[in-house]
Amino acid sequence: MYIGIPRETAPGETRVAVTPETVKKLKGQGHQLLVQSGAGVGAAAPDAAYAAVGAEIVDAKAAFGCDLVLKVRSPAVEELQLMKRGATLVGMLNPFNREGLERLAAAGITAFALEAAPRTTRAQSMDVLSSQANIAGYKAVIIAADRYQKFFPMLMTAAGTVKAARVVILGVGVAGLQAIATAKRLGAVIEASDVRPSVKEQVESLGAKFIDVPYETAEEKEAAEGVGGYARPMPESWLARQRAEVAKRVALADVVVSTALIPGRPAPKLISAEMVQSMKPGSVIVDLAAANGGNCALTVPEQTVLQHGVTIVGETNLPALVAADASALYARNMLDFLKLICPKDTIAVNVPLDDDIVAACLMTQNGQLTRTPG
Repeated sequence: MYIGIPRETAPGETRVAVTPETVKKLKGQGHQLLVQSGAGVGAAAPDAAYAAVGAEIVDAKAAFGCDLVLKVRSPAVEELQLMKRGATLVGMLNPFNREGLERLAAAGITAFALEAAPRTTRAQSMDVLSSQANIAGYKAVIIAADRYQKFFPMLMTAAGTVKAARVVILGVGVAGLQAIATAKRLGAVIEASDVRPSVKEQVESLGAKFIDVPYETAEEKEAAEGVGGYARPMPESWLARQRAEVAKRVALADVVVSTALIPGRPAPKLISAEMVQSMKPGSVIVDLAAANGGNCALTVPEQTVLQHGVTIVGETNLPALVAADASALYARNMLDFLKLICPKDTIAVNVPLDDDIVAACLMTQNGQLTRTPG
């Protein structure tokens, strides 16, 4: 089968869907790889690296003209016009973007959104949300350390002792846990908050203190358990108590990393303007939820702003700032998913709807949406 890997054109997107490592493996399965010239440059994978493992370097028209096209982001309108009806597209296509999915359906594309894979043990190796969130959590702390004009670790010097930075992590999913681990390696004192009681043990195992807000009703406890690995919206009674507790910690923090997201919903506002104003001058907030409106009321997506003496980073695509490793992990996720729809030596894409992972990721087929976005 001919597989096309176009260059990503979304602003700031430096990742690539297939790396030389996975090209070699796909070639071993009997496929022909057509990589658009420059597709991997932003991820430290030049054309020569692809050619060395047997890929053919082509232009955009040839890459998009394949029966199977692999991408990081959904194709732009002008790119979609280069694809042929009946082709298959695999990438992070945003399952909540109805307009984008309808555009793919109208073009006759069979589209698989990798973000929609179920969060099950079997699907772990294909979990692009986790692989990319892991990188985002790491990079958020590195950015914070760069912006914060003091040391992270405690240092004892001839000129006196420097106190360790106080870091607060809001949201303890994959990104939050990696942020804790990274901040710990840098020597910070860390506190973390999450609505799910089950993460307390994980937080403490990484050396952070869990900001505990007790549950007063059965409704609060049930909501806190979450669904499918994600938090659910909490009752206002609990949120009010959490805000008060978190506000105390934020006021004392040097760095806040917020990671709270519920797929398909606006990001919950965890840091009010008043909380920002209460922070010390020179403090830093890195808002990983900026793309969904931000956890901080003063976040400006795609910008770094200074408010009340606090630096607020609203970067919306942190994995693209670590493009080589982000692409390597994403490409391995992609490779494992492809094993389900195009086994070795196959000459056409299969769509086994009895496979729960394939069925969950299938967004469009035969000119129709296969599921309601959202």
